[in-house]
Amino acid sequence: MKLITAIIKPFKMDDVREALSEIGVAGVTATEVKGFGRQKGHTELYRGAEYVVDFLPKVKLEIAVAEDVLEIAINAIVKAANTGKIGDGKIFVTSLEQVIRIRTGETGEDAI
Repeated sequence: MKLITAIIKPFKMDDVREALSEIGVAGVTATEVKGFGRQKGHTELYRGAEYVVDFLPKVKLEIAVAEDVLEIAINAIVKAANTGKIGDGKIFVTSLEQVIRIRTGETGEDAI
């Protein structure tokens, strides 16, 4: 089992969710986050004063998947989240040692 953590632009969240639903991924956790990478923020004007926005709004998606679905899920996220512009985001994949569904006590891939 693997945990996919994807940091994407907020307006792409619905596209990614739909793409994951189409391939049969049932559960996604979304968190609004702020951060920066190569994009490094930007300058904005507010009531005549310039200020720097260092941390840009992003959405962090966490998706637990079986290993046989991993590449399909990654490809779906990349395709749905891609705008071709800087700041599209990143995908991190980590191993999951154990998953337990609290309601039923199911473990492993059955709990996903």
